[in-house]
Amino acid sequence: MRTSCEHCAKALPMGSEEAVICSYECTFCTECAAGPMQERCPNCRGELVRRPRRVPKDADD
Repeated sequence: MRTSCEHCAKALPMGSEEAVICSYECTFCTECAAGPMQERCPNCRGELVRRPRRVPKDADD
């Protein structure tokens, strides 16, 4: 997963839901995705969806 927004370069915390991705894994912060992009990736025109959370492997312990 990318660690920063490809549009504004804002850092995106790993494991958070504070990012939007497309099918090619272009990654954007929620603020940029809510702006002029809205539902389509400006890079590849793919559908933008909320990035799934990634839970660390040791979180189950």
